[in-house]
Amino acid sequence: MSDTIKDTIECIVGNLLKDYKDDRTINKIELFNQPDKVRIREILDKLMKIIYPGFFNDKRYRFYNMDSRLTTLMEDVMYNLNKQVSIALTQLPQHQGKRPYMVEEEAQFICIKFFEKLPKIREYTETDVLAAYDGDPAAYNTNEIILSYPGLMAITTNRIAHELYELGVPLIPRIMTEHAHSLTGIDINPGATIGKYFFIDHGTGIVIGETTIIGENVKIYQGVTLGALSTRGGQTLKTVKRHPTIEDNVTIYSGASILGGETVIGENCVIGSNAFITQSITPGTRVTIKNQELIYKHGKHEELQLQNLDTDEGWFYVI
Repeated sequence: MSDTIKDTIECIVGNLLKDYKDDRTINKIELFNQPDKVRIREILDKLMKIIYPGFFNDKRYRFYNMDSRLTTLMEDVMYNLNKQVSIALTQLPQHQGKRPYMVEEEAQFICIKFFEKLPKIREYTETDVLAAYDGDPAAYNTNEIILSYPGLMAITTNRIAHELYELGVPLIPRIMTEHAHSLTGIDINPGATIGKYFFIDHGTGIVIGETTIIGENVKIYQGVTLGALSTRGGQTLKTVKRHPTIEDNVTIYSGASILGGETVIGENCVIGSNAFITQSITPGTRVTIKNQELIYKHGKHEELQLQNLDTDEGWFYVI
C-alpha cells in the first residue's frame, strides 16, 4: 500500500470517528445489544427443516433416524433463538435495566411457548400446500410447491414470525419476514393474521400490512396490496387497525389495492385486476374494472380504435 493511500485512509478514519461522536440515531454503537441477522436467518432455515422434515436436508450432519435429527435441530434452534430473543427483549422499555438473568428467563419462557406452537404452524402450512396444489393447474405435485414456490416460502415464514410477534418478541419477526421479502418479492408483515388454505400465486410485488386479517381459502395474485389509507399519523397510528379484513373464500386478482382498516371484503367475493378499493364490499360480490378505450395505430396514419359496443360478443375493432 502506497503512503498516499495509507494517509488517505487514516484521514478518512479520523473524520469518521469524529462523525460518530454526535447523538444521531445511526451512530449507536451497541455491537452486542442487537439481534444478529445472520443467526436469525440460520434459525429460520433450521425451522424450515423442522416444518418440512423430508425436504431440506443439512449436509453438515449425518443422522441414523428422525429422532436424532429432530433432537439436534431443536436443541440448536432453542439455544440460538433463546440467545437472540434475550438480546431483542432488551429493546423493550419494560426490560431495560433488568438484570440479565431475568431477561434470559423471560426469553426462555417465550421460546418454550413458541416451540409449543410448531404443531399448529405445521397444521396451517399443510393446508397452504394443499391450497397451492388445488389452485394451480401448473403444479406438477406438492413436492414442487414445497421446494420451489416463493409464495409458500413467504407464507411459512410469516406463520413462524407471526407466532413470535404474538409472543411480544421485537425485531426478530420483522427480520425473518424481510428476509423472505428479499428472496421472493412478497412483503408480509409478521403482524398480519392469516387463516388456513392461503394461496399466493406468482407472488411478486404483494404487500400485506401489519393489521391485515385474512380468513380461510383466500387466493391472491401478484401485485396485490392490502394496505393502509394513510400513514401520515406516523407513530400515533401504531395501535390502530390500518389494514383491511379479507373474509373467507375471497379471490383477489393481480394489481388490486384494498386499503383501510375499516374495509372488509366479504366472503365469496372476487376482486378483479387493478381494482382500487377503500370501502367494504358485501359478501358474494364481483368487482371488476370496465375496460378503458384502447387506440391502435397501424402504419403511418390509419387508426384502429377498440370500442365496447355492448354486445354479447364484447369488443370490436372499428376502423
